[in-house]
Amino acid sequence: MSLAENNVINFESSGITLDLTEIQNLIPHRYPFLLIDKIENVHLGESAVGVKNVSLNEWYFQGHFPDHPIMPGVLIIESLAQTAAALVMKTLTVQNGGEKPGNIVYFMSIDSAKFRKPVVPGDVLHLKVVKERARGHIWKFKGEAWVGDELADEAIFTAMITHK
Repeated sequence: MSLAENNVINFESSGITLDLTEIQNLIPHRYPFLLIDKIENVHLGESAVGVKNVSLNEWYFQGHFPDHPIMPGVLIIESLAQTAAALVMKTLTVQNGGEKPGNIVYFMSIDSAKFRKPVVPGDVLHLKVVKERARGHIWKFKGEAWVGDELADEAIFTAMITHK
């Protein structure tokens, strides 16, 4: 069951929007490995929607089927994880009175990954992440990558928040 079918979060509702500069202030990723352009509908400690504009100029298209470019599924999962990491860091920053804590978010596990539709140049990915649970420094997420109204990829993944 997808997040949209489950109606866990109304992703059309307003929330905080993070631009590229704020994302870079929250997570350490940089070009060419920063795989999100902005984050919309941030509901602190709960959910967010990352946006990735997929361009033919992306570095991975040079070798990932150059005659039939497809965004690698693992990079779509990484895009979901970066959206979740920014959500976690924004939440911790607000809880810390606006001062960014000296933490970093690491991937711990990926479960139930499913690749349903190829993502190609010109697509706009909407990376929907919902926190399933947070216990101490371990957060578990359900993530879905959508192109328009089609589910492209989904996964359950876990992250660990630790000091740098």
